[in-house]
Amino acid sequence: MNMETTAASAAPRPTGVWIKSRRSAPASNCVEVQYLPEGGVEVRNSKRPEAGSLIFTDEEFDAWVGGAKDGDFDR
Repeated sequence: MNMETTAASAAPRPTGVWIKSRRSAPASNCVEVQYLPEGGVEVRNSKRPEAGSLIFTDEEFDAWVGGAKDGDFDR
């Protein structure tokens, strides 16, 4: 496992390994992220990895996570 530090993350983060959300449960939706060695973040559904993924720049990912924390996507 490689470790990388980027502008979007002041702390080192693992690259090349999928990390599942701590909030994921066996019978619910699961989100995984993978920090890319060249920068950016890949996001996928852990229950359907064959369905593809979304790739964000570090800045886009920070904005997306920030929006989720702020409730911007609540229904």
